[in-house]
Amino acid sequence: MYRSFGEPSMNFDGASVLVTGGTGSFGRRFVRLLLRDSRPRRLIVFSRDELKQSEMRETLEAELDADAFRRLRFFIGDVRDRTRMELAMREVDYVVHAAALKQVPTAEYNPYECLRTNIGGAENLVWAALRNRVRKVVALSTDKACNPINLYGASKLASDKTFVAANNLSGDLGTRFSVVRYGNVVGSRGSVVPFFRRLAEQRAETVPITDERMTRFWITLDQGVRFVLSCFALMRGGEIFVPKIPSMRIVDLAAAMLPWARREIIGIRPGEKLHEMMISEDDAHHTVDLGDRYVIEPAFAEWERTSFAAEGHPRVPDRFAYSSDGNGEWLDAEGLRRLLRETEA
Repeated sequence: MYRSFGEPSMNFDGASVLVTGGTGSFGRRFVRLLLRDSRPRRLIVFSRDELKQSEMRETLEAELDADAFRRLRFFIGDVRDRTRMELAMREVDYVVHAAALKQVPTAEYNPYECLRTNIGGAENLVWAALRNRVRKVVALSTDKACNPINLYGASKLASDKTFVAANNLSGDLGTRFSVVRYGNVVGSRGSVVPFFRRLAEQRAETVPITDERMTRFWITLDQGVRFVLSCFALMRGGEIFVPKIPSMRIVDLAAAMLPWARREIIGIRPGEKLHEMMISEDDAHHTVDLGDRYVIEPAFAEWERTSFAAEGHPRVPDRFAYSSDGNGEWLDAEGLRRLLRETEA
């Protein structure tokens, strides 16, 4: 089942919005959708790569009308630099934190760099947001942060904890922090989909499969962006929002994209799970079902907030776990093709 996650919506007209890691796959789609659907006063792209910023600026100048383009700001900076982040967040109302080191093998080989960006960067962003009285911050997480077995997942779990606990620090500043956690993004850089697509274009005779049992959650960039935007309207502070999205076996994905190719089993790579999980059994007693998404509410809240459970939303059953192999919703070949068509639109 396809979900747009367009509701509830929040009005960003006249607001100042900043997205870290803004030249990445998520950031580029976020900028396009926000400028298409609303009229923010400023939309700040914060990232450290001047070439990617220059290329993004040229692309958007050709795509956007003059009014939308003039609302854009490109700010060179690194989330590791707290002072630079403070400067970037002056008079900012809303922040989306998408910057991270995301490649599992890279993190395993360069652990300190991963920790400085994913954990140190989270701490710096919290500090800068509080210093500038930002209204709301939504940080992007990953299914790998749930019961992590690799450094990337562990660093994102620490980041998630940092953002949830940051609500304890805001006091009368009123800044609120929440987290969005979702699975593999169809068509994003580093996803297996572009790799399989290149093999398909080359008419490859074989397709590498890590393990025939492997499953993953799947979401499109458009769905991911709309889900994040809808969470701004729902958040009270301290939540981890998890969308209800389908799973698919990697072998079915390969068969749908390269039906003629022979499978070559290459084995699971270091730090890789057979199945991914977004909500563990240990989080079930804090988890509420909102229909199109789950919400892991904070275990403790030293700030004033209204619980979704207290409002009558149902809690999930005891020993509930949301995993890619135990998911009740599955993608078939036609469902995958539908998602792929959306990524090409």
